[in-house]
Amino acid sequence: MWYISTRGMAPRVDFEGALFSGYAPDGGLFVPEEIPQLSTKTLRQWSMLSYPGLVKELCTLFIGPELIPRDVLNGLIDRAFSRFRHREVVHLSRLKNGLNVLELWHGATYAFKDLSLSCTAQFLQYFLEKKEQHVTVVVGTSGDTGSAAIESVQGAKNMDIIVLLPKGHCTKIQELQMTTVLKENVHVFGVEGNSDELDEPIKAVFADVTFVKKHSLMSLNSINWSRVLVQMAHHFFAYFQCTPSLDTDPLPTVEVVVPTGAAGNLAAGCLAWKMGLPIRLVVAVNRNDIIHRTVQQGDFSLSETVEQTLASAMDIQVPYNMERIFWLLSGSDSQVTRALMEQFERTQSVSLPKELHDKLSGTVTSESVSDEAITQTMARCWQENQYLLCPHSAVAVSYHYQQTERQQPSLPRCCLAPASAAKFPEAVLAAGLTPETPAEILALESKDTRCTPMRKGDDWTLMLRNAIEDLSWKQRGHFPNAPE
Repeated sequence: MWYISTRGMAPRVDFEGALFSGYAPDGGLFVPEEIPQLSTKTLRQWSMLSYPGLVKELCTLFIGPELIPRDVLNGLIDRAFSRFRHREVVHLSRLKNGLNVLELWHGATYAFKDLSLSCTAQFLQYFLEKKEQHVTVVVGTSGDTGSAAIESVQGAKNMDIIVLLPKGHCTKIQELQMTTVLKENVHVFGVEGNSDELDEPIKAVFADVTFVKKHSLMSLNSINWSRVLVQMAHHFFAYFQCTPSLDTDPLPTVEVVVPTGAAGNLAAGCLAWKMGLPIRLVVAVNRNDIIHRTVQQGDFSLSETVEQTLASAMDIQVPYNMERIFWLLSGSDSQVTRALMEQFERTQSVSLPKELHDKLSGTVTSESVSDEAITQTMARCWQENQYLLCPHSAVAVSYHYQQTERQQPSLPRCCLAPASAAKFPEAVLAAGLTPETPAEILALESKDTRCTPMRKGDDWTLMLRNAIEDLSWKQRGHFPNAPE
């Protein structure tokens, strides 16, 4: 399986190349050169698999046994999921009024990113150990990515991780999940800015190709292909759990509601749909509604500011993975995608060509949800089911409640739940409910913390470069192939 850039100006790479690259050299994102088509027979066979079983099948297709032999791959994925709290890894809760909630949050940090990052870290470790190499992972986070990335690589001898978190813009629990990890290979910076602002120094560092190569840098943000690959399994599992039957021809359609910020889960859904999975995608966002405006009006443009909402992990202006979706829905047209994205980078605003907008709005439905609707949804779900939703999951469930009130016949529906309510006690209180906090999260309060401030007025890019250079200097003694 080969990977090409959405912008069509970079050499193709294999899975290992895409895994270690993040962005392609031409500024695009890596996508599979060919998308495998699954027959109805294959889908029926896959319907019997567990969630880890689906991840194994998808990874076999998109990685290839010549890079990671099948038995080794199975072992890596089993190890990735070994610390999940639920024996199924991912669990479907069937609630009243046809509400199906797919809990993607049974990993160590109580968020869906544990699923893809635990696998990604295993793949990285496999290739690094083979080559006796070291990398420095640089991550910007709006809340959950940082803690899940730290969790997946803490203590690894072949990797250091630098995380930039937006001080005061993520919840106290999210922050503590990052700052209380005191392992030698974990380095956390608290930035006085929002998640879009802290992306700027990271982009600046990665734009210096010589520096990136010299210090073996990589990113684990949602642009990394490996994360999108694992997230495709959410959609297959949701489908098989919620389809009324697998005996009809064609197979029935299931609606999958995807709450998102950077559109990684949405890109994964579009890929699953392209492979032949009969799903209808609904994207649900908070008041930061660039994806909603793009679907509804073809208006892919930044708002003036990022609004702070209860669904804080989705307070994102730039949904990077929309680039993959534009490429997919334009019929893999890299010229169209490159022109669109280059204009967006220049002007922060672009209108989709009519053909592409028609394709997008025909493939995806969208909804933007206010804080008020989030708290009302959380309260209603508790009242009807004694079930606590996190604010991001409530964004998806709000769409479900809207649809059921219309009392029109609808498709079976599955709402993806990206995080546990335990991570968002402030939002639970705002909904007039009582937080339920697990002991291991309460224990964070009494732990020592370590976090380097990046203050307004500091040169954040210089600070980041200096931190990376210090790590490279320390590594020279440990790894024969460390950067010079």
